[in-house]
Amino acid sequence: MVLLLLALVAVGLVVVVLAVASGRLPVDPLADPARSTPDHGLPASPSAADVAAVRFDTAARGYDRQQVDTHLAALRDTLAEREREVAALRGEEG
Repeated sequence: MVLLLLALVAVGLVVVVLAVASGRLPVDPLADPARSTPDHGLPASPSAADVAAVRFDTAARGYDRQQVDTHLAALRDTLAEREREVAALRGEEG
């Protein structure tokens, strides 16, 4: 009787493992991260000052802060340069 019960448990375990491995039984081991801050994303038409205000949530499996900061700094500098060019062109036209 005990051997029959162990055999049934073993077969059930093999079936579950095969179902997960084949994708028939979906498993989500990494749930969506919990939000700890409100969304401080960019507006539709961002300025260089808006980029400095962007904040991201952090998580154990989140992002590389240094890499994000580097890209945001590059975006801020590019927007600031474009804003200066637009201001100069408007000053020359007006």
